[in-house]
Amino acid sequence: MTQTPLSIPLDRASPVPLYFQVAQELERRILGGEMPPGTRLENEMLLADRLGLSRPTLRRAIEYLVDRGLLVRKRGVGTQVVRPRVRRPVELSSLYDDLDRAGERPRTDVLRFAVEEPPAAVATILELAPGEHAYVIERLRYARDEPLALMRNHVPTDLVRLDEATLSEHGLYQLLRAAGVRLKIASQSIGARNATAAEARVLGEGRGAPLLTMDRTVYDDVGRVVEHGSHLYRASRYSFELTLTG
Repeated sequence: MTQTPLSIPLDRASPVPLYFQVAQELERRILGGEMPPGTRLENEMLLADRLGLSRPTLRRAIEYLVDRGLLVRKRGVGTQVVRPRVRRPVELSSLYDDLDRAGERPRTDVLRFAVEEPPAAVATILELAPGEHAYVIERLRYARDEPLALMRNHVPTDLVRLDEATLSEHGLYQLLRAAGVRLKIASQSIGARNATAAEARVLGEGRGAPLLTMDRTVYDDVGRVVEHGSHLYRASRYSFELTLTG
């Protein structure tokens, strides 16, 4: 798919840098569907000349969009629009809710649902006594019918009544809140590793593909542990966003 020559209006009197004006307009067109995945940008030299920009200025705009996961440079192909990554803020929200707010049409396959005694390490995190049981939930979460995340969660059984059908239709945090659980704070760690053959097959990636990992323990407003999750995300389709203040 080849993009017709681009025309982008630029305000040279604006305090907004020219590269950022170009990047913002291209981002708007990509996210709005005017430039669908597969669209190729013309040669950087030709595009810079058409817009009246220096090549470093145009290159900076393109690099900004590459960093945001909207464009990719391919040898022999050029610069091409790709499907935007799901960008998720690091806050106490569920993946389902974040995808729904972003218009990503979340869908869930429940791979396993059981009530059983969790592994000792998880029982300790959940503050369960020996012999106590928890819900064990394994799900595959989709965004726009594309597999995005493998999720395993443990939830104490005395907090909420769960079943497979409800979990396939709603996010876990939705169900906890509906049961009167007030989610307050979480301890979370983010990492990365390579996919196993089984994980790659389920997520639609190649064996050994990079995955983002997230382990999270959630507490309610009285300090009870209400959920522990271990999730795997496709690094090619997903990223976390953090806001840092000083």
